[in-house]
Amino acid sequence: MDFFFDLLKMIGGLALFLYGMHLLSEGLEKLSGGKLERILEGMTDSLWKAVLLGAGVTAVIQSSSATTVMVVGFVNSGIMKLSQAIGVIMGANVGTTITSWLLSLTGLEGDNFFLKLIKPTSFSPVLALIGVVFIVFLKNSRKRDIGGILVGFAILMTGMSTMSDAMEPLSKIDSFTRLFTLFENPFLGLIMGAVLTAVIQSSSASVGILQALCATGTVTYGAAVPIILGQNIGTCVTAMMSGMGAGKNAKRAAVIHLLFNVIGVAVFMLVFYVLNFALRFAFLSEAANGAGIAFVHTGFNLLATIVLLPFAKQLEQLSFVLIKPDSEENARKEEDEIFARMDERLLATPSFALEQTNSCVYKMADLVVENVNEAMSVIFDYDKQAVKRIEQREKLIDRYDDAVGGYLVKLSARNLTESDTMKLNMLLHGIGDLERIADHAMNIGELARSMNKKEQHFSNKAAEELQIFSHAVIDIVCEAVRVFKEEDLERARQIEPFEEAIDRIQKDMKKRHTKRLRKGKCTAEMGFVLSDITSNYERIADHCSNLAISVMQLYENDTFAHEYVDNLMKDEGSAFDQLYQEYLLKYNI
Repeated sequence: MDFFFDLLKMIGGLALFLYGMHLLSEGLEKLSGGKLERILEGMTDSLWKAVLLGAGVTAVIQSSSATTVMVVGFVNSGIMKLSQAIGVIMGANVGTTITSWLLSLTGLEGDNFFLKLIKPTSFSPVLALIGVVFIVFLKNSRKRDIGGILVGFAILMTGMSTMSDAMEPLSKIDSFTRLFTLFENPFLGLIMGAVLTAVIQSSSASVGILQALCATGTVTYGAAVPIILGQNIGTCVTAMMSGMGAGKNAKRAAVIHLLFNVIGVAVFMLVFYVLNFALRFAFLSEAANGAGIAFVHTGFNLLATIVLLPFAKQLEQLSFVLIKPDSEENARKEEDEIFARMDERLLATPSFALEQTNSCVYKMADLVVENVNEAMSVIFDYDKQAVKRIEQREKLIDRYDDAVGGYLVKLSARNLTESDTMKLNMLLHGIGDLERIADHAMNIGELARSMNKKEQHFSNKAAEELQIFSHAVIDIVCEAVRVFKEEDLERARQIEPFEEAIDRIQKDMKKRHTKRLRKGKCTAEMGFVLSDITSNYERIADHCSNLAISVMQLYENDTFAHEYVDNLMKDEGSAFDQLYQEYLLKYNI
């Protein structure tokens, strides 16, 4: 009966342990806000630097699996070269060992006050209390993330202690004790470690479970060493799964991760057990403890990195042998490489995924500006090829709209920080307005084509006024896109008076056209064309205003941004009126 309840206690401890590790890793990732990923993105060709950064990033986010999946995504999207990825992968294996050293604290024993103080059972409750206070009572998202990290660490350590306590009575059960004598067979131990890690997809967690088992006193170093080696192979499953469906270079990154661990384990086992056969290591029959497990885990990964790092180039070449290149691999267009940045593997690191989406939206915005410029030029100087370029860009802009919109929707389902959520909303609204601006530019290009086909021309005065109006619209588009890219709140507030000035220009042009029509200086048919063009101009300006509002929403809540536009002080002499008058004077028609 006691065995049954001990088993329940162990399962509960394991659940707390895994959940605590998830909270800790997630909190650290959110707190980094994509900074760690940007460090990896800016990697140099120095292998040693790549190893150190890979180790550092993994030590911070407490997950080698997360780092390797991130690297596979980077390689797939073209952010990182395959040669750079090798060093990061090796470093990730070293960085993940920090977790085992933290977990080994649960095995500290002694009556010394300071020794008791650094035991997790002593300080975890304090961390949990501080973390809960941060989460419940503080509104600052960064401090709440810190609270999540503290609570995650406390739950992790509590789970570890619970597992250790539950497993201790198991040492009295003969069948349980005999089970671990089987794993002293290196191959059985290797398989056990690999399978356990592959199932839970975390080498840190599986090492923690092994450390908890040490509390029974039945796990010898002879059984622990091959299990630890197997855990390093089992952790490759996550990256291999991530590489499925990815580009060939991403598959090669996953394969290199597997090759590094398999070759490292093979070399280590060969040397270690040959030496054991000759020297008979006495410690293999001794009971393992948490600190010893951490030492073996760290020692193997450090040695494997030191031995295999000089052969990084050979590992890369071997990956090309296993994953053969094809003719299409190097034929990706520039826009395909940009779209590849929105890799679904990067969704696991939302802050960084948002940054990659940001770069795609900026490229889309540049294409929109190009289309507006060219569309307005063909009104006055028709060019058949220019209209074709407008159409091609329009198709590409639509593709951006679909791809970015779909990616942002998937990203919105992730656990984002408050600031990232606001940024995502800005991008989501922004791509809609950019796409609509591009549609109006396309409309203008088609009107120009129709005018050329019918050999229609504006009167000199109408053309002169329309050119001034065109400059105003181009300027507001450029300014709105600049505000959107730079997230400039002050300049965003200047877009609305600009937009109202454009509304006024449109009304004045209609009045002037009516006068010319009465005097017979312009035809009714050209009046309709002029009205269509200026209507598209005015709607472009409306969407520029929306872009500015989306930037304001980053700094203020949604309601305030819209109220700002509705409640603007437009009285004579107000700041708004002064800007409005300046724009009217600048584009005086």
